[in-house]
Amino acid sequence: MAKKNEPVTGKRKEAVAKAFIKKGKGMIKINNVPLENLNPEMTRLMIKEPLIIAGDLSKKVDIDIRVKGGGVVGQAEAVRQAIALALVDFGGKKYKKIFEDYDRHLLVKDSRRTEPHKPSRSSSGPRRHKQRSKR
Repeated sequence: MAKKNEPVTGKRKEAVAKAFIKKGKGMIKINNVPLENLNPEMTRLMIKEPLIIAGDLSKKVDIDIRVKGGGVVGQAEAVRQAIALALVDFGGKKYKKIFEDYDRHLLVKDSRRTEPHKPSRSSSGPRRHKQRSKR
């Protein structure tokens, strides 16, 4: 996948996360904030998922993640994907099979995007008009 010292990218909706992985003691930082200090707790647990699945490998590496764009959950899912891809990149094909069996979205980007607005209704969205009463 990525070459030495190149970031691995995770994407979800408008959020983009870049993960830098190196040998270390298991420190995970997201925008220079340790994972343990991250709130809300639900997003912290989502982000920890690939680390728990990887087991011992996650204790042998330090991962620094930069994330921007999107909302809280979109960023959490982008970070989760970036961590999984970085661990596969660092640990080898054995981890790719483990992550695919657990949840394919840990490794594959979600291609869904919002539908473009249509002409004559461009400010209110792509779908049909509101129903109008004639009387």
